[in-house]
Amino acid sequence: MKKYYITTPIYYPSANFHIGHCYTTIIADALARYKRLSGYDVFYQTGTDEHGLKIETKAKEVGLSPKEYVDKIIADAKDLWEKLDISYDYFIRTTDKEHIKSVQQIFKKLYEKGDIYKGEYKGLYCVPCESFWAPNQSSSGKCPDCGRDLTRVSEEAYFFKLSKYQKQLEEHIETHPDFIEPKSRKNEMINNFIKPGLEDLCVSRTSFKWGIPVDFDDKHVIYVWIDALSNYITSLGYPKETESFKKYWPADLQLVGKEIVRFHTIIWPALLMALDLPLPKRVYGHGWLTIDGGKISKSLGNYKDPREYIDAYGVDAVRYFVLREVPFGSDGNFSEEALILRTNNDLCNILGNLLSRTMQMAIKYFDGKITISDKNEKIDNELIITANNLKDSVDKKIEELKVNEALELIFDLFRKCNKYIDETTPWLLSKDEKENKRLETIIYNLLESIRKGSIMLNAFLPQTAKKIFKQLNLEEQSFQDIDKSENYNVGLEKPEILFKRIVK
Repeated sequence: MKKYYITTPIYYPSANFHIGHCYTTIIADALARYKRLSGYDVFYQTGTDEHGLKIETKAKEVGLSPKEYVDKIIADAKDLWEKLDISYDYFIRTTDKEHIKSVQQIFKKLYEKGDIYKGEYKGLYCVPCESFWAPNQSSSGKCPDCGRDLTRVSEEAYFFKLSKYQKQLEEHIETHPDFIEPKSRKNEMINNFIKPGLEDLCVSRTSFKWGIPVDFDDKHVIYVWIDALSNYITSLGYPKETESFKKYWPADLQLVGKEIVRFHTIIWPALLMALDLPLPKRVYGHGWLTIDGGKISKSLGNYKDPREYIDAYGVDAVRYFVLREVPFGSDGNFSEEALILRTNNDLCNILGNLLSRTMQMAIKYFDGKITISDKNEKIDNELIITANNLKDSVDKKIEELKVNEALELIFDLFRKCNKYIDETTPWLLSKDEKENKRLETIIYNLLESIRKGSIMLNAFLPQTAKKIFKQLNLEEQSFQDIDKSENYNVGLEKPEILFKRIVK
């Protein structure tokens, strides 16, 4: 069985998660589900990056230890992932004992190899981003990533020889054109960071204590990027040669927000090169969900708890909006109004209306028992061809990570079903007994198209797909079932409304 290892970034739990965190996680979940339905052995990992000065400071402000502070937020995050039907296989925390031990071993291994050395750091530092910046990277004194004020710091530190791996990294990017995607991010990394020359990287701190201690020099804590980035291999048991590590590494796809592409396509591969490990096959830096064109911000508090949308409109309405609204890779605006519009137009009018019309006709005309009939006519061809080609068409879009276009193809089939009903006028055929077989063929073609569309929809809107299978009186189906012909002669369930129209 082929394996597929997919990761989200590990999120920074300085406050409860917002719809932006949900964005990456839902996309990754849909891709993981799609691969499982395709027969892959999938390992889908997410988690939290819990160390650093910002967490230490926030915890102190509310009178908690850093661990107590993050524990509450992580419990809330896991509840949110459960509400969103996220099917992760592993949730890693950088405070996990095994992760801590593994990170210390990785740090020591790099030190003994000579790729980490002790020195002094003098320069600029962004507390919210946990990022160091050279003076020539910020003439304004503002963080190039978040725009907030940088702090000038000077302290003893260990450094990783990032510059040593510049040529090797350039060669890898050149010979592996899919390593960094989309192309715009790849060009940005090459032109803005790699070509100007990589500088050695500060990888320890002495000015705060909330971090993993360097076990041979406990005045230092291991700085966030070695601690955080190594989670993708420590979760598999590295540095031990575990079965999980041998099976799943290298990762097939690592999804990250555009603000951390630099760390995942420069620092992370260099660390892996230093450890003599293969690099992930693909790192994809997607855009942001924005609100009113601006970044969703914990500090601005310009967002609701995502559970408010789930409770009001249903989990699959939220999943559908996130997956369908924005071309993956680009920024896209999130608003409650747009969520309602998308739900009403697509889920209610197209899918919900189609299922309701078809089920009602099947029950009214045939008591819900439909058998295969061969009274096909020319008008049926477009619908049958679209339904039969759907999986191949969606496969191509998923391979390109065009998730919104994959969903568009599925809903194009549902649109064609609604159009097919209008063109074949089954309500008129029902008045003539001689047209009974033709009428049954039309209903059968609709049921088969709905079934095939629902099989494909299962990766994206699993609860909706389950409800449709139940109404069709079928067990939940996978991709290997899509090419078979189904009989509905055991009877269909009483139709139920999939999505209620939202009126505000």
